[in-house]
Amino acid sequence: MNTIIKGLIACTTMLIAAAAVAEQRSAEDIIRNANLASYYAGDDGRAEARMLIVDQNGNKQMRQFNILRKDVADHGQQNMLVIFSRPTDVKGTVFRVEKHVEQDDNRWLYLPALDLVKRISASDKRTSFVGSHFYYEDVSGRNPKEDTFELQSTSDDSYQIKGTPKNPDSVEFAYYQASIDRSTFLPMQVIYFNEKDQPMRKMTVLKTEDIQGHTTVMHSKIEQVSDGSYTEMQFRNVSYDLGLPDSVFSERSLRTPLAKWLN
Repeated sequence: MNTIIKGLIACTTMLIAAAAVAEQRSAEDIIRNANLASYYAGDDGRAEARMLIVDQNGNKQMRQFNILRKDVADHGQQNMLVIFSRPTDVKGTVFRVEKHVEQDDNRWLYLPALDLVKRISASDKRTSFVGSHFYYEDVSGRNPKEDTFELQSTSDDSYQIKGTPKNPDSVEFAYYQASIDRSTFLPMQVIYFNEKDQPMRKMTVLKTEDIQGHTTVMHSKIEQVSDGSYTEMQFRNVSYDLGLPDSVFSERSLRTPLAKWLN
């Protein structure tokens, strides 16, 4: 009998140990899942978005646009089109991205007033996206290969990850800390710090919804900590797996986006 009991105890201990090992995730694995949850829901997607930009004096501006996105492969190449509809001075402006993994993304901006297609250089990817507190790189996502990661702590609800750029001269921050939801893998807050460990910039998710089985960010905020200015982004009419054709993301679509996919 004692032998049987000892055997059961040993098996139970082994099962508990196996479960603990299974729960332990590396920082890289968490970031890989976070990248998938944030930028690769469904095979493609469409959303209407509205940005509220508030400067340090409380002055407000609004931007309204549609986003179309199609994946070539999860964690891989991706195409994106952002078409502005309001206000009048930016209506018809189109931002196009070819997202890559092993090289810099390609980014273009079409300015209808000048009938000009402007290529966004890699060195400009961390500059303001149409006057907001979002950067061009925020829209399509920062390539995880540009950073190293450290899992700092794990709670019942979240993983705390520190990201440090491999090339510090390429960015304005020294490192960032991300709080990633354990159940959805969505980064719910990201704070960027300078070399003096002072917070510079903060992204916070304010609302999520389940859309076709994908937990989706519906409302987020990016704040410039030094002066309190911020931009809020809200989404509506989000849908996935539309079967978007490749022609939607062609060079021609910068000047003449295919209207049938915008509504």
